[in-house]
Amino acid sequence: MRDMTKKFLEDAFAGESMAHMKYLIFADEAEKSGFKKLAKLFKAIAYAEFVHARNHFKALKKLGDNPVNIQSCIAGETFEVEEMYPVYNETAKLQGEKEAQISTYYALEAEKIHAEMYKKALELVNAGKDYEAEKIYICSVCGYTTEEEAPEKCPVCGAPKSAFVEF
Repeated sequence: MRDMTKKFLEDAFAGESMAHMKYLIFADEAEKSGFKKLAKLFKAIAYAEFVHARNHFKALKKLGDNPVNIQSCIAGETFEVEEMYPVYNETAKLQGEKEAQISTYYALEAEKIHAEMYKKALELVNAGKDYEAEKIYICSVCGYTTEEEAPEKCPVCGAPKSAFVEF
């Protein structure tokens, strides 16, 4: 693919991905405020943005030969743990941005777990096996992730067990 087309598709992928997430966040807030049909509109258009992002991703040949590309997930999570979030967190501390400091700390702690889960998944897939966890629990406040039963209190943010979402 020619450089300019590749750059534009990468930018489009990033933009569509951000729109997808932003609209899901708006849907969540609309639902909490009692606007169920507005939430449905946000969710529907978020899905359309996902479709656009997926198409750009495929056009960029990011799936490679293996649609179960766990190694790229490990690389991404490891980058976030070792480089990105430590720098973001220290910058937030330096600049006295408490909310940014908390949000980057929460993400850093969750990403550590995600990297390990992906490493475990890669070992299993390489052995021809599927991932073993029957359930995964995510803290809706900080993103803490566990395959065990949701704890009574989140070890990262202190949220109660009721804040966990089961997958």
